[in-house]
Amino acid sequence: MATEVHTIESLATFAQNIRESNKRFTLVYAYNGTGKTRLSTEFKELGKQTEGKERDTLYFNAFTEDLFWWNNDLDGDSERYLNINTTSTFFDDLEGSSIDDRIRPLLRQFFDFNFRTNIEESKVVFSKEIIIDGNSVTLPNIKISRGEERIFIWCFFLAIAQIALEKQEPYEWVDYLYIDDPISSLDDINVIAVAHFLGRILKSDNNKVKTVISTHHSLFFNVLCNELGSGARKLLLRNGSDGYNYKWTSDTPFIYHISVIQQLDKAIKEDKLYTYHFNILRNVLEKAANFHGFSSWKDCIVISDDDEEGTLRSRMINVMNHGGYSLFEPTEMVEQNKGIFGEIFENFKRNYKFNDELFNEPQETQEL
Repeated sequence: MATEVHTIESLATFAQNIRESNKRFTLVYAYNGTGKTRLSTEFKELGKQTEGKERDTLYFNAFTEDLFWWNNDLDGDSERYLNINTTSTFFDDLEGSSIDDRIRPLLRQFFDFNFRTNIEESKVVFSKEIIIDGNSVTLPNIKISRGEERIFIWCFFLAIAQIALEKQEPYEWVDYLYIDDPISSLDDINVIAVAHFLGRILKSDNNKVKTVISTHHSLFFNVLCNELGSGARKLLLRNGSDGYNYKWTSDTPFIYHISVIQQLDKAIKEDKLYTYHFNILRNVLEKAANFHGFSSWKDCIVISDDDEEGTLRSRMINVMNHGGYSLFEPTEMVEQNKGIFGEIFENFKRNYKFNDELFNEPQETQEL
């Protein structure tokens, strides 16, 4: 039986819905572009309307990352450091809090560079120990990579979040954590590690706040579903023609490729195929090939005995994946390409049997 789909008019309404559910944990899965960052902002703004409080939400999203930016010392090329916008309430009263001692064990799970945070001077300086001719040498004022920077900021947030979870000063005002997509630039192993660690600290007996997590990353969502179990409210959010649609998902972790396949099927049926759909199709084929033990996604596109290697189709997918087509200015496929795309997709559905009910539109309920 299809899961009931609810329609809401705005992200502010959805944010209010999450608050009113009064769940200890809420997990939201949504594609990029759906409005996850805006949802976190709407949720935060509602917290400013709580009677007797200036705010109630400590959040991690793109705005949190923007509180940090680089001074690259382009003239001297030596005094490089990460600036911190300490005027933000995010950093309230951190002077003398030994925040580095809280961040360091978290960061050590991922990287081995060193750092020193100076809240008074609003900056972080990085260094690294290397071995030269058998001797340990310190490289000062290094610039870390973009991925390392994002993980450092995430660990900075986690260190503060741990203070908030225990209702300790200066973050005793926090009633909610809102975390939006913290795992960009991580490989799958570290995605699992982050989700596992996050689940562990959230389930701690010391945790006295509620948590909302939104993400577009299926593996991160799946692991958190397992970590938080039946105690979490799990929701799938997407854009709708008259607002936003959301539905509950079961305790079984959500497998995002099912949703992708449903969207491709819908695009074919509605004759709304665009060139970027070839990119999406290849992604589905790659994951299917990996799951079934094939060496290449091309093994999943055999059409008939006289086209055993799927040469034409594989060339078509390759060409359309490297054509520089934009998701923001989509180009509709020509009729011939639509036909080839449909053949590949229908053959894939035949060879790797899916439940036919997946391709029936769910019944939507009245607007909430």
